[in-house]
Amino acid sequence: MGCASSIHISDRVVYHSGKESEDSHSPQQTNTTQHQGNPASGLPLKPPSCKTTLTEVQFGPMKLFKDPLQVLLVFAKEDSQSNGFCWACEKANFRCSIARTPESALECFLEKHHDLIIIDHRHSRHFDAEALCRSIRAVNSSENTVIVAVVKRPDREEASVMPLINAGFNRRYVENANMMACYNELLQLEHGEVRAQFKLRAGNAIFTALEQSQEAIEITSEDQVIQYVNPAYESIMGYQQGELIGKEIIEVPKSEKNKPDLLETINSCIRKGKEWQGIYYAKKKNGDSIQQNVKITPVIGQGGKTRHYVSINWPLNDNNKSDKSSERVQAESQTDIQSSKHKDRRKGSLDVRSTTSRGSDGSSQRRHSSMARIHSMTIEAPITKVINIINAAQESSPMPVAEALDRVLEILRTTELYSPQLGTKDEDPHTNDLVGGLMTDGLRRLSGNEYIFSTKQPHHIPSHLTTPLSLNDIPPRIAQTMENEDSWDFDIVNLEAATLKRPLTYLGLKIFSRFGVCEFLNCPEATLRSWLQVIEANYHSSNSYHNSSHAADVLHATAYFLCKERVKQSLDPIDEVAALIAATVHDVDHPGRTNSFLCNAGSELAILYNDTAVLESHHAALAFQITTRDDKCNIFKNIERNEYRTLRQAIIDMVLATEMTKHFEHVNKFVNSINKPLAALEENGGNNDEESVKGILTSPENRILVKRMLIKCADISNPCRPLELCIEWAGRISEEYFAQTDEEKRQGLPVVMPVFDRNTCSIPKSQISFIDYFITDMFDAWDAFADLPNLMQHLDNNFKYWKGLDERKLHSLRPPPE
Repeated sequence: MGCASSIHISDRVVYHSGKESEDSHSPQQTNTTQHQGNPASGLPLKPPSCKTTLTEVQFGPMKLFKDPLQVLLVFAKEDSQSNGFCWACEKANFRCSIARTPESALECFLEKHHDLIIIDHRHSRHFDAEALCRSIRAVNSSENTVIVAVVKRPDREEASVMPLINAGFNRRYVENANMMACYNELLQLEHGEVRAQFKLRAGNAIFTALEQSQEAIEITSEDQVIQYVNPAYESIMGYQQGELIGKEIIEVPKSEKNKPDLLETINSCIRKGKEWQGIYYAKKKNGDSIQQNVKITPVIGQGGKTRHYVSINWPLNDNNKSDKSSERVQAESQTDIQSSKHKDRRKGSLDVRSTTSRGSDGSSQRRHSSMARIHSMTIEAPITKVINIINAAQESSPMPVAEALDRVLEILRTTELYSPQLGTKDEDPHTNDLVGGLMTDGLRRLSGNEYIFSTKQPHHIPSHLTTPLSLNDIPPRIAQTMENEDSWDFDIVNLEAATLKRPLTYLGLKIFSRFGVCEFLNCPEATLRSWLQVIEANYHSSNSYHNSSHAADVLHATAYFLCKERVKQSLDPIDEVAALIAATVHDVDHPGRTNSFLCNAGSELAILYNDTAVLESHHAALAFQITTRDDKCNIFKNIERNEYRTLRQAIIDMVLATEMTKHFEHVNKFVNSINKPLAALEENGGNNDEESVKGILTSPENRILVKRMLIKCADISNPCRPLELCIEWAGRISEEYFAQTDEEKRQGLPVVMPVFDRNTCSIPKSQISFIDYFITDMFDAWDAFADLPNLMQHLDNNFKYWKGLDERKLHSLRPPPE
């Protein structure tokens, strides 16, 4: 018969090999299976193609492809009727199995899940056809199977089909052994009931998508009776399905915050068959109003009429707006909403006292002390010395000369002349190795070999993301862990444990909501959730330090700094959004190795970026690639082109600023362009000029410097955290450096930081060198600007802790137990 329509006959089991069981009833059955000729009459058969052809079925916008029909014939013994259906299956290229007993039929169906089952209902003495049908229908997978009863030709009066329908049959076939009659019946079944069931089966996939969707979805009838709500709707609105299904929309309580004529406007639109989209206040079961972006789509059905309405809703999480502003929102387009929000958030006039002498006398004195240290920074680039000389010369110069020198200073502060002179501090191997490992690209301690190291790996974009949680439905344990996330002493390690190493998604949801990022970007919260998840998925959880917990820690520090008064006076809303996004993505896909390692190994990333800012360039590029390649997580999709370019430029600039080779350049520029001019105004006492302060804080060039300094301080703020967190992060970064040294030795690569040998390294010495060389001057400058007494106190305590361990000649993170 050909491979596409092979027939298998079974008494108790199904045989796939084409061989007959010892329990087969007759030699004829064996011939049918093995020779696959026409078991009825020996008529010539059209040989079917051995190639399986898929039937294309259109189901709405879905294009489905169906395998050849699987048919199960249940006949107690062979006769002309069963042979007629066998021949018809062969001619139609259907795959056919034959079962002789109810037991083997059920066993066969459980294995193959046939599309069509034809059961002989003519001879009750062989088996109970209706009982068999009920048994098959008791199996969940039979829901979309078509079952046909072959019945005797009535002698007298036509019998009712209700007993058959009640047993689970779809239809009956009055016995007719004519082969073409059987063939025509199969064709009608294939293009009728079977195809309809195939489409219904595909509908299960659609309902699965609805169940998993994070948007609240509601489906109503043409009379606006609720027929379906998904779990996200239940979660957001607080109702259970049973409380809503069958109710009319008008029976569900409405929020009083909507404009009086809004419902009439919506109904008028959708009754015309048009889609409506806009802002709408819904009333939750507990009585609270929730502002949602709503999209209602009429679905055209039978007779070209609207038969259903599909409503998709997602919360805006904007509960701080007044009723008046919400009325305005409902009348404005999405673009107007965004622009009006920006206008509402414009900064007012700057308070000179708050920018020059904030806080108590003690705080002021402490910041003066920080400024004094800035004036005598030990790591001083040549350009800093030049600027100091010019400043001194201005004091005794005539006006024209002083003005000319002002112009010189302006030029010097905006050009690339800030490379520091290294090695001015006391030399020690830990400092030398840190500088060499973090501030150089390429080979150190060359061995004369060339190294090729391929790091190309597919970037992880999960095909089935874990269902993202709504901000309103974060598990209580995690929500409790994040209660004090606006405090500097927030414990990110606890959040890491509570979220099973997914802190970035949860903390990102809360911080982005607090700063109104979704409103600024005009993107749904679901898009932000998907974006946070895909970004976090592209961090390497196997890294001991550069993982999503580090990204969450930097995001937390960034948010903390953005709330400081002077930072708020300097930055605009777009700067805040750029800073939060940059912090989130700044180390995405970090391999747990330094730039020097990648350059030495000849990695593909190093080749791609010409050994220059390799990782930072990769983080920025990949972040935009994975954001813009999929609309589901494209948080930039709805912002205006020019605003996107400005935002993109700011994000890239901040991510690139985390590269340590330009550390001193950024710090010196910040000090010379912002701190020193502000200090000069402060030293003038009562002659402070409000406009001068505002000019320093808000000039475009200085805003860039503030953003760079902000993310740099956030990125390496571990020494300024509470002691336990400081120790935890020190252990993690040390382990990552140890692993790099191990790999360099295994591969015969130059060892970039020899002191980070896990057998000999003194972790206290490495921390002391890091604080002394990179942290102290930078945080003195940042503290003088942003007023951070708690951070400076932690830094002082932590430095003393590491010094204490070092003085005791200890190499470990902690002293041994008493």
